Amino acid sequence: MKELISLPASEIAAYGGAAEREIRALGCDGAELIWSGEDLPAELPCPDCLGYHLVFYPDWLDLWNGDFAALERKFGSEEKWRAFFGGDRSELLAQYAADMARAASIGAKYVVFHVSDVSVEEGYTYKWLHSDEAVIDAAAELINLLCEREKPPFAVLVENQWWPGFTFTDPKKTARLMDAIETADKGILLDVGHLMNADTALRTQEEGAEFVAEMIRAHGKLAGSIRAMHLHYSLSGEYVRANTGRLPDLPEEYFERFAVSYAHILNIDRHLPWTSPAVSKLVGLAGPEYLTHELSADGPEARLAAVRTQRAALWGEKL
Repeated sequence: MKELISLPASEIAAYGGAAEREIRALGCDGAELIWSGEDLPAELPCPDCLGYHLVFYPDWLDLWNGDFAALERKFGSEEKWRAFFGGDRSELLAQYAADMARAASIGAKYVVFHVSDVSVEEGYTYKWLHSDEAVIDAAAELINLLCEREKPPFAVLVENQWWPGFTFTDPKKTARLMDAIETADKGILLDVGHLMNADTALRTQEEGAEFVAEMIRAHGKLAGSIRAMHLHYSLSGEYVRANTGRLPDLPEEYFERFAVSYAHILNIDRHLPWTSPAVSKLVGLAGPEYLTHELSADGPEARLAAVRTQRAALWGEKL
C-alpha cells in the first residue's frame, strides 16, 4: 500500500522546494494533487507516486440534463449559471477532458471523480431534488464519454459522498455505478469521513470505524473494488441535526449564497485526523492500494502535523 498526502497544487511552492523531502520524512510515498486553476509547478514532488483529484461541481446535474428552468430558479439567471459553470454541458465535458489530460501529463496513477449532486438549498434542507440513481447514471455517462475520447493511462476512481449519488451505503447502488462505467481500469475511492457523514448517530471515532467496517462487509465482493481511500474522520451528527431540515435566511445573490453555504459544509465535513487506533483495523479491512491522508489544514506546517497525528493512530507511531 502506498501512502499519500492530499496536497493543493497552489501550496507546493510554500514548501520552498522541500515538498518531496517533507512527504518522505512523514513516511509517505507521494501526493494526491488538487488543482485550482494555477500553472502546475515544473517539478512536482514524488512524480512516481501521484494521484489527481478531478475538478468537481457540487450542483451539476441540471446542467448535464439541460434543465435550464431549474438552473434559472437556483442561480437567478442564465448569465449567473453560465458564469458559474463556464458554459453549458459541452463546456463542462471539455473542462473534465482538459483535467484528465492534465492528470495524464503529470503521470498520475489514478484520478478521483465525485459522484454526487447537491444544491445550496439541499445542503440545508436535506430534501433531495434528485435520486441516487439519477446522479449515478449521469456520472457514469460523463465518465464514459471522457474515456471514449481517449483511453486514460490511469485508473478512474469514483468517490462517495453523503449527498445524492454514490454513498457506499447501498451495495445495489454501488453495483449499478460500477457496472455502468465502461472503462476497464476503474475502482472505488472510499472516503471514510464522507461515509461517516451518512450516519448522524455516530458520536465517537470507534463508532465511526465500526460503521465504516460494517458498510465494507455489507458490500461483500464489491468491496474488492476499493482501490484507494481518503482517510480522515468526521463526527458532525449533532451539528447536522441542529442546522438542517430547514432553510435559513441566505443572501439572494447566488455567489454570495454559495460562499455562505461553504462554511456550513465545512461544519459537516470535518476532515480531522484520526487519533483512535480503531482506524488501523478499518484500513486493514479495506486493503487499498493507495491511502491518502486528506486532512483539513491551514498551510504546510499544519498539514504535516495533522498527517503525523493520523499516522500515529494508524501505525502506533510516536509523534
